[in-house]
Amino acid sequence: MNDNLHAKTPAVGTGGRLSNLDRRRFLLRGSGAALGAVAATQVGLPAARAAAAPGAGIAAAPAVTVTPNDTRYIDLTSGLNQRWTAEPERIVLPRTTEQVVAAVQDAVRRGKRISVRGGGHCFEDFVYHSDVQVLINMNLMDDVSFDEKRNAFAVEGGATLLRVYEELYESWGVTLPGGACFSVGVGGHVSGGGYGMLSRRHGLSVDHLEAVEVVVVDAQGNARSVVASRDPKDPNHELFWAHTGGGGGNFGVITKFWFRSPDATGTDPRKLLPAPPAEVFVTSAAWPWEKVTREGFVKLVDFYGKWLEANSSPQSPYADLCSWLFLNHKSLGSLGMMVQMDATVPNAAKLLTDFLSGLDRALGVSDTPGVPQRGGDRAVSQFFTTHRLPWLRATKYVGTAAPQQTDPTMRGKHKSAFHRKGLPTAAIETLYTQLTSTTHKARFAGLVLPSTGGRISSRSATDTAVAQRDSIMKITYETYWQDRGDDDANIAWVRDVYQAVYADTGGVPVPNAVTDGCYINYPDADISDPQFNKSSVPWTELYYKGNYQRLQQVKRTWDPKDIFRHRQSVRP
Repeated sequence: MNDNLHAKTPAVGTGGRLSNLDRRRFLLRGSGAALGAVAATQVGLPAARAAAAPGAGIAAAPAVTVTPNDTRYIDLTSGLNQRWTAEPERIVLPRTTEQVVAAVQDAVRRGKRISVRGGGHCFEDFVYHSDVQVLINMNLMDDVSFDEKRNAFAVEGGATLLRVYEELYESWGVTLPGGACFSVGVGGHVSGGGYGMLSRRHGLSVDHLEAVEVVVVDAQGNARSVVASRDPKDPNHELFWAHTGGGGGNFGVITKFWFRSPDATGTDPRKLLPAPPAEVFVTSAAWPWEKVTREGFVKLVDFYGKWLEANSSPQSPYADLCSWLFLNHKSLGSLGMMVQMDATVPNAAKLLTDFLSGLDRALGVSDTPGVPQRGGDRAVSQFFTTHRLPWLRATKYVGTAAPQQTDPTMRGKHKSAFHRKGLPTAAIETLYTQLTSTTHKARFAGLVLPSTGGRISSRSATDTAVAQRDSIMKITYETYWQDRGDDDANIAWVRDVYQAVYADTGGVPVPNAVTDGCYINYPDADISDPQFNKSSVPWTELYYKGNYQRLQQVKRTWDPKDIFRHRQSVRP
């Protein structure tokens, strides 16, 4: 998931009737960004342990520091995407907010370029690049607790999504609607919006954000920590707003988030965030490419887009269904689908099987998908496998479905698009041509089309910094590989597909009636390059639309010296 299945995943299988092993492999093959949606998330901003953390001695002591002669150094100079590495003079691993302030102050005093690592899933070189001199790694700040003073859940900026899910659910029976790739860090994931399998029912992660603690640097070069809340009367409110979709690496180092749903009342922690379903259906599908005709492919993708258009209202009976369509390159063997559906809602089994059968009919194949009636069971048909699982177990299952999303040897290139409508027929036909091309032999390559809509669309484009509120789906274009020598071929393939699909709008998904720009948590440096963005729409509008000027004002106020920056950071 991603944001981020916030990385994406599935789909492969070989020909004919799929064995159970093939079905599992199908899940393991497809994209990595959608499941990690989260993905892009590391963009950089993480968090630190708050001043109220126990152990004043820890706060007073220096943070862990790793230099080039330390055996740990090599392990700490790259993230998940092995295209990007850095050679900083030091890596600082703080345990408290005070240690973050001290690390930032020291770097500013010495005129050193700062970068911040959260979970390590950034798709671009926003964290690991040649200019980094001091890398602040937030991994040791991962505490998740309930803050009685704020009546909200406190999550330090270095926590991973799995850490958050397990602690919130096992301790209080609640969760956040965050990404499916659970090794993603909250720092970048949340600050970019935070999308996941429960977002159609409960909105984005930032829709439940109550406050954020950030280490900032003023015009005199002084570092300090600031708490900003969603209370409009808070003098720091604009800084809070910027962290509800403005992206990581822009304003400071996030040391802590506090979460409480805006409509929650009382002081019982069990009622302050959404409760996930007790059980969910998780369906994986694999349609072998040898059964896919051009006509069937066009009808499948067209059906999916129209179905999302018809079922994206928060009141839809399908608000509890999240789907990810995987349009994998033909060399991977299969097209695929991942669906999660709340198994406890009325008519859940029928709603799910009706949707799956509709996909089959559109593709022109015949199958009778089954749905297990008891928890822990599964139903298997020709193209579908459906598990009925407790929610947390399902979350772990979905999050491990694609090894490339957590494989630290992979290299990758990603692009994104929000869609308000399904893909036009001409674009679908273009995709068929690109995905069946024999000139590209992919290790993992294709598109992932996660559903959006539902409660995501219940907020306006300016309530948070996430401007794309009325889309029906996101699309991630991606490829993964391992050998440096394959860089050019893989990057060129993704660029060619993307530019071909959006050829009528200058090679990028400009905001209009059909498309609505790009997702900051799946960053793509190409969209700020006129060689690839031939539209008149700048990258800032593709990410932020009309919210960019407001983000710039926050930048001028809270980071006037532009200390926190990368290739696509908000410009002061």
